[in-house]
Amino acid sequence: MEKARQKIIDYRMFWRWHFYAGLVCIPFIIILSITGPIYLFKPQIEAAIDARYDHLPFDGTPQSAQAMVAAAVAAVPGAHFKTIEVRPDPHDAARIIVVKGSEKTRVYIHPLTLQVLKQVPEDARFMAVVKDIHGELFAGRFGQVIVELAACWAIVMVLTGLYLWWPRGIKGIGGLLYPRLGLGTRIFWRDIHAVVGVYVSAFALFLLVTGLPWTYVWGNAFKSVRAMGSHAPVSQAWSQGRADEHKATRAEGGGHTDLSRLDALIDTSRALNLPPPVLLSAPAKSDTLWKLQSDTGNRPKRVTLMIDPMMQEVISREDFGDKTALDQAVGYGVAAHEGQLFGPFNQALGVLTALGLMTLCVSAIVMWWQRRPSGELGAPQILPDERLAPGLAVIIITLGIFLPVLGISLIVVALFEGLVLRRIPATRRWLGLKVV
Repeated sequence: MEKARQKIIDYRMFWRWHFYAGLVCIPFIIILSITGPIYLFKPQIEAAIDARYDHLPFDGTPQSAQAMVAAAVAAVPGAHFKTIEVRPDPHDAARIIVVKGSEKTRVYIHPLTLQVLKQVPEDARFMAVVKDIHGELFAGRFGQVIVELAACWAIVMVLTGLYLWWPRGIKGIGGLLYPRLGLGTRIFWRDIHAVVGVYVSAFALFLLVTGLPWTYVWGNAFKSVRAMGSHAPVSQAWSQGRADEHKATRAEGGGHTDLSRLDALIDTSRALNLPPPVLLSAPAKSDTLWKLQSDTGNRPKRVTLMIDPMMQEVISREDFGDKTALDQAVGYGVAAHEGQLFGPFNQALGVLTALGLMTLCVSAIVMWWQRRPSGELGAPQILPDERLAPGLAVIIITLGIFLPVLGISLIVVALFEGLVLRRIPATRRWLGLKVV
């Protein structure tokens, strides 16, 4: 009898956690499920946006790369040259990135006339804006933490949802693996929520976990862990938001760059046939070597080379296989998260996962609306003798340690509930904190 009672308590606890996790997450899951699928198609979208600057019709020999860079720098007074994209076709407009302070600007130069066809700050490019919404909600560090908080609670939402879905004395698989029809709207929406949830849960957890390296708190803690035992500064192929990108840009500095051998460097770069897009960057500060890197979204195929401009020789090469096992694991996860690891099928899985998450959000709202009690939020109420089972306590502590933002939010919520919410009768009743 006692075991049966504890199972009921545990079930209601998981149900309440699932309810409140959904309450926190749903608005942000909807935003992420809209912006995420857009970002999955970054290569195709950026190619479509820039298509008008490719294969420009003109007769004659293109100007030197040095002249193109000079035109780009002149277009942004006070800026200095940083990077040129190595295009496969000399008739493509030159894409040149210049830096002024902490802001990078991409300038498109006509290869023959040196006319400025377009210039746009890197932060204002369409996919950069989508990425900013997805990761920061246009709110900088504060937005990053909010997104991280939502992601942490989304993990709780998925895990508690799987617990609630787990079959308990149910005959048949209707409502578990496929939705039952003809049993009324309440059963239909309950089944849609449960069935879609179980199919999408693994992919959703994968996206949530592989997104953590970009977050501010978890991401920086992870960077510290990676730095343990390393005597050299730890670099990474992802950033914790625009603030970090601007900080890195300022740290790179700027100054006069000898461009006399730029055309030869571009020819050498084309001959190496790296996966596009290929970026050739000026030496950093007092260095003399140019950096050539493949910036392909399929991170396991990325390559970084350091080239001597005088000898036109590759001095060093770093492939994906040269990274640590941990960084390789993150690289695979990031590439899959961005839909670039295994082509169109990867993108399709990302879109289906986003659609599944949107379906969960809609069905959750519909179910709540159908079942909401008058004058109350509708959260499962606390039982008179409710107590936390030891196993559940261990799970909560483990999640709180692994996800620090979640752990901090749990402490804050517990204190606020105990010191404020439970002491206000109307609020206690509306939130389902009353003892029945």
